[in-house]
Formats: sequence, structure tokens, C-alpha cells
Amino acid sequence: MALLRRRLSRVAGEYAPHEHRPLDGYMVAMGAFGAMAGALAAAAKISGRPVPERPAMADVALLSIATHKLSRLVAKDAVTSPLRAPFTRYSEPAGAAELNEEVRDGGSSIRHGVGELITCPFCLAVWVSTALTGGLVLAPRLTRLVATALTATAVSDFLQMGYSIAKEKAEGD
Repeated sequence: MALLRRRLSRVAGEYAPHEHRPLDGYMVAMGAFGAMAGALAAAAKISGRPVPERPAMADVALLSIATHKLSRLVAKDAVTSPLRAPFTRYSEPAGAAELNEEVRDGGSSIRHGVGELITCPFCLAVWVSTALTGGLVLAPRLTRLVATALTATAVSDFLQMGYSIAKEKAEGD
């Protein structure tokens, strides 16, 4: 393990000599993702649940919108900031109940890598969509119910924003 850590440190220095890039933190994140995906695949195999040959387009649409909402909820929402606090520092409000946060400097590169992951809705989307897709195989009714709630919330968010824009335009004229 120490040998791998030294090797990654040397590679990181060569890769980005003027900037800290937490490659070992990224390796841990990739390993954790692989473990999650492997666990989902093993659970599907052990349970004997059939994996659909081709997911229904309705499920793809539902999970897409749910992935968007859950990724933003975890990465940006003010209410979930306690989950991010060990890895981030508050910067400023980002509007519509969202926050901008900075990844904490110092500490381990694993902590830094996790901080980058959990503050990036684009990065989290891969994890969320994998988990929801696994849920669709292992517990389809519950997964569709949760995804429906997340999708309804995402649609509501867009309606709230549209309403605010329309109201401001009406009051400005």
C-alpha cells in the first residue's frame, strides 16, 4: 500500500507539477464506485432478479430527472450541507436554496477527492444513476416511487423558477 501511495504521489507530481491533484483520492473514489457497481451486480445475480434487456423509455426518463434532482440535492442544497461540511467550506449562496462551497485545502488527498465529488452534481450523477438503475433491478416498485418523488420535485423547482420569472416580468412592465 505504501509503495502504491509513493507511486501515485510521483505520478501526480509529474502529471500536474504546478497544481495539487489528489490522484490517490480519485483512485479511492473509483474503487468505491467499482465496489458499489459490483455489489449491485452481485445482489442482482444472487437475488435472481432479471435484468431487463432494454430499459423502458419511461424508466429512463424518470431516472434521468430523478438523477438530476438527487445529484443537485446532495451537491448543492443548503439542507444537505452538513453532509458536505467535513470536506468543504461554505463560500456563498448560489440562489434558489443552493450553496457554493470550496473543497477544503490541506488534509488528505482522499478527503480532497471526496470533497470534489460531493460538490459536483455532474460527478455525482454517475453514482446516483448507477444506484437508481441498480434499485430498478433489485426493488423496482420502491425505486420508481422514490424516483417519482424526486422527479416531481425537479419539475416543481422548474415551475417555481418559471413562475418567479413570469412574475418579475409582469411587475416590471
